[in-house]
Amino acid sequence: MYIYFLENKINEETDANFFELKEHDKSLYLIETETLIEDLGENDKTCHVLDLEGDLKGDTYAVCNNIPVREEGKAEFEERFQNRARKVEGEVGFVAIRVCRPLDSDTYVILTLWETEADFENWKQSQAYNHAHKKRGTEKGIDKQKPQIFPRPSYVETYLVNAL
Repeated sequence: MYIYFLENKINEETDANFFELKEHDKSLYLIETETLIEDLGENDKTCHVLDLEGDLKGDTYAVCNNIPVREEGKAEFEERFQNRARKVEGEVGFVAIRVCRPLDSDTYVILTLWETEADFENWKQSQAYNHAHKKRGTEKGIDKQKPQIFPRPSYVETYLVNAL
């Protein structure tokens, strides 16, 4: 499975799910498909989906946690996500998750969809969130290990999702 984050909408004849991600006056287009799409734009991002739960759908709130990872840290990073607690899936308002390995950069994308922004904010205050992030900032946390696998800080982007 592949996910594409595109600057411009494309017309591909595939088995794809198409979505518009809106943030204020900016749009980004997301495609989820089994097909590898060639010849995308210079700023478009292609990812291989490593893990997924739920179906992507419109009229939702998307959170993209963008996490840069050094080449030598990718195996450990992916292993941690493969062995995650999977508690987010049981949270009120949770719709879907995609753990996305970049094919053309060093930045992984952890995409979650929520029924509402409030559902996402409530999850961040939950025991499930605390459990999922309990090692962060400790000597057992991937963020404090040596050598450091993160070349720069992660960042979060949020969007309203429309099905196309």
